[in-house]
Parts: sequence; structure tokens; C-alpha cells
Amino acid sequence: MSLFKTTVLRIASLLGTCVLFCGIGIFANDDVSSEDYIDKWKKEAVSQMIEYNIPASITLAQGILESGNGVSTLALKSNNHFGIKCHSDWVGGRTYHDDDEKGECFRVYDHPKDSYEDHSKFLLKSRYAMLFELDLDDYKGWAKGLKKCGYATNPEYAERLITLIERHNLNVLDVEGHDALAEVGRSESKVETEIVKEQHVISDRLGSESKARTARNSPTNDGGARRIRTTEHGIQFVFAREGDTQKSLGKELDMMPWQFRKYNGVAKSHVFNLGDKIYLQPKKNHAAYTWHTVRLGQTIWEISQIYGIKTSAIIRKNRLNQNESLQAGTKLSLQWPLSKEGELPWYAKLITAKES
Repeated sequence: MSLFKTTVLRIASLLGTCVLFCGIGIFANDDVSSEDYIDKWKKEAVSQMIEYNIPASITLAQGILESGNGVSTLALKSNNHFGIKCHSDWVGGRTYHDDDEKGECFRVYDHPKDSYEDHSKFLLKSRYAMLFELDLDDYKGWAKGLKKCGYATNPEYAERLITLIERHNLNVLDVEGHDALAEVGRSESKVETEIVKEQHVISDRLGSESKARTARNSPTNDGGARRIRTTEHGIQFVFAREGDTQKSLGKELDMMPWQFRKYNGVAKSHVFNLGDKIYLQPKKNHAAYTWHTVRLGQTIWEISQIYGIKTSAIIRKNRLNQNESLQAGTKLSLQWPLSKEGELPWYAKLITAKES
């Protein structure tokens, strides 16, 4: 018998065979369970990514970690897959468990999908605003940012998320959101349903009297509490009131004036008009809508403000020049990069065919 085998047997006899070898079975079962969890929830994670611009890899890794692959007591009894606590603004069901402190309050959901939806909305809080400045494929930045913003107290939280993502190649789902959507075979999405319903609203708002309509539908300057709204793809904004300045908005909304300039792509001297959209978070690299037809006199910046998409993204997707004048009637892609021939990528064609 070799010295190695003799040593192993001696260790086994001292520590107990189960202690030495059962760990292997535990990790193997954990891997299988994690794969089952991923297969079950990857479509929902991608759906949340498309709607809220949160990497699917991060959502799934958090779900695996926080719910113990969906079999924790909190997940099974309360459908809470992300360990989200009640907080003062929660009006739904409640349950109590010992966590950082004894008897802490956790949210209860009717269905695990509600937990996924609430997780996305939870990350829209200003506390996590810095995350949305990161690219969708920067899962390491998101993992470290979640820890930095205080999502969890475990000092190894970011590393554990990164390990899960890399072990299961979850970052593949983050590559070109719609490409991933087609890849997982998702035939319908609530996002696409919302797009169909909202297209009529957008068309009306972009009519010949769009500025006046927006002003009429926006909050009046009555001194009441200003409503913070959220775009279809998860960016917070307000409508401008008469007399708003970058300084007064900063004081009212507890923000710095430079944030309004950065998030809205305006100069220090820019004056907001009644009914203008004012973004409180960075715009994104895509819109919730597929196309925009340019109207007479419209600029890239104006289109950027309508949809909450970065001007650089519009330019890049449509192969435009920085200061290029737009011709009325031109169709601009707001979600996918066009080829030199002005064609959509193959996966985008599949999805747009479903939409039509």
C-alpha cells in the first residue's frame, strides 16, 4: 500500500470517513442544485435585465446565494429569494427571522417572481445609483458595488457572487441583452407587452404639439410634493416646473447641480423648460423602444431626453457623426447596433419579428 493511501486511511480513521469524504458530495449536490435554480430562473433574470438594466448574472448569483438555491426557509415559506428586509416603505406581508439582529422583519411575496421584480425595484433606490453607471457586462464591478453600497454585511459577499458567476458562466446571459433573451428561448416578455401598450403613448407625445402636451400632463407648479417617476427601463426622472434651476432642484431633491448636468447632458447655463424631463440617474445604452422616427428639426440630444438613452449610444448604434444633423423621417435604432448596410443583427430580427 502506498504511503499516500496509508496516510488517507489514517486520517479517515481519526476524523471519521464522513467528515473526510462527505464534503465532496455536498459540493456536488450544491452544483446540481445551483444548475437547477439557474435553469428555472434564468429567463426571469434576463427579463429583469431588459426591463431594469441590472445584469442577469448578478440577479441569479444573488438569488442562488441569498436563497440557498431556492430552498432556504425564507424562500420556501415567504417566496423571498433575495433576503430583502421590510424597511419603512414596505406595506406587504411580513415574517420574522434572526439575521444581523434577533427577530428582523423580512418581506413576504405571493410568488417568487414578485421577489425578482421587487429586487430590481429595490436596486433603483438612490443608495445604489452608482451601480447604473457601470456597463451591463461588468459583473465584477456590480458585485463589488453591491457590497460597497451595503446590500450585505458579509465581507466576502462580492467575491462569493463573482465565484458563482464564473463557476456557472452566468455572464454569458449579460452579453447583448436581447441576444441572451433569444438564447434562452423566451417567447414572450412583459417588457415587450408593455412596449406595445406604450407605443401609442409615445407616438402621441411626439406629435406636432408634443411639448405643449407634455407640459399639460406634467405636475403643475403648485408647491406640492414633486413626484419622482421611473422610465420603462428603470431611470428615475421628474418633470420640470416653471422656475426650476439646477440649484433649486439640487436643494429640493438632495442632489448636486453637477449631477443634473451629467445625467441630462446639459451645460451649467442650461435652463429647463416647463414639462421637460429631468433625469436623476444616468441614462442607459438602450431604450425601452426599438425605433424612433426623426421629426423635423430634432437633435440627437432631444431624442436622448425623450427615451433616456445616452447620446453616445444613439450615435454608436446608428453609425452617426457627433454633430450630424438628422433628416426628418430617418429611423434610428434605439436598442441594437446597425450594420454598415443599416441592418439589424440576426437576433434582433428574430425578436422584432415576434413583436410584429
